[in-house]
Amino acid sequence: MNTPLSEILRPKTLDEVIGQEHLTSKTSLLRKLIEQKRPRSILLYGPPGTGKTTIARIYANSFKEELFSFTAVYHSTSEIKKVIEDARKRPLFSSKIILFIDEIHRFNKSQQDLFLPFIEDGSIVFIGATTENPSFALNNALISRMQTFAMNPLLEKDLLQIINLFQSKIYNVAISESTKLKLISSVNADARNLLHLLENIQTMGMEHVDENNLSSITFTKCPQYDKGGDYHHQLISALHKSIRGSDVNASIYYLSRIIQGGEDPKYIFRRLIRIALEDIGTADPNALEVTLSCQKAYDMLGAKEGELAMAQACVYLSLAPKSIALYKAFAKATDSASKSSNARIPNHLINAPNNFMKKAGASQGYIYDPDTSSGFAKQRYFPEDLQEENFFHPKETGFESQLKNRMEYIEKMRTKK
Repeated sequence: MNTPLSEILRPKTLDEVIGQEHLTSKTSLLRKLIEQKRPRSILLYGPPGTGKTTIARIYANSFKEELFSFTAVYHSTSEIKKVIEDARKRPLFSSKIILFIDEIHRFNKSQQDLFLPFIEDGSIVFIGATTENPSFALNNALISRMQTFAMNPLLEKDLLQIINLFQSKIYNVAISESTKLKLISSVNADARNLLHLLENIQTMGMEHVDENNLSSITFTKCPQYDKGGDYHHQLISALHKSIRGSDVNASIYYLSRIIQGGEDPKYIFRRLIRIALEDIGTADPNALEVTLSCQKAYDMLGAKEGELAMAQACVYLSLAPKSIALYKAFAKATDSASKSSNARIPNHLINAPNNFMKKAGASQGYIYDPDTSSGFAKQRYFPEDLQEENFFHPKETGFESQLKNRMEYIEKMRTKK
């Protein structure tokens, strides 16, 4: 049986783990739990190939309790429940068992409830591993019963250490320093992917690896992106905040990563339209028109050619003046409206399409503003039992500076004797 390289090189102790110093240091909580023989339920959360399974095994094997390992991809909750109950029925059953569930996010939140009573009564020590953000993928009740440890992406120095370990302990192959860096850049900080490439070198019996033969053992680099997952949310957030911060170069960089990740263009344009309304608003009303025009161009051209239109919208929004005056005004008005939904509309603002409405007083006293000499009839438009409020506060930014001047002029005309 051929043992995978990942198993051959898998660390057996925390001291052998490469990277994740915040978890393996002498003062870390994880190490203290192991040294003091005080097993607690834990959750390991981080990107693929960062060592979650390795650390989970080291942690589990550090205690005397019996270990049961499952993967949510292959095992059902009914199988797991049966194993737990069978273990608890054995005459020599110890006080605890350790249950390791890899890819725990594959179980839905109701399925995750299975583990709660066993963790609660202390009969199992639960170890979970996931690549998904726990706050989105896991039951809050389950999270609250575990100590969560975040796993960091491996750094270049960590991956170099893995290559050097392979050369010194497994297979003595010559790899130039520049080639090592290219190997590392092709694996998206995933140690498992790197080990696959090193295994390819060994399988092909290569004596040296350089830029001329590197392509024979590498695979196409897939963008690190997962629709609906962490990378999706993180990259969209980075794009939005880069545009909001007027960093045009960062904006088109993140846009490119999102496009390469295969994101639905309709979703991207929805986010860009939201930015035009929420972060720019009346500081540049053209931002919405430009974004909608670019979306129309994309629909006409399709992918690739249309991506330039998407980039144009991104650049325009990045460089446009920013203001949330409209956003804040509408939020305040919405709050006020919800608190005064019974405030009576003044009679002069109510239409009188028939005699009954006229007799009831509708429209009486209304003055048609455009027909006055100044264009302002100085009427009250707020409900009479509601205090007038100023919701909209434009900034001295972009087109809003003109709106501010216009508001000041209107107010002056209204108060003029």
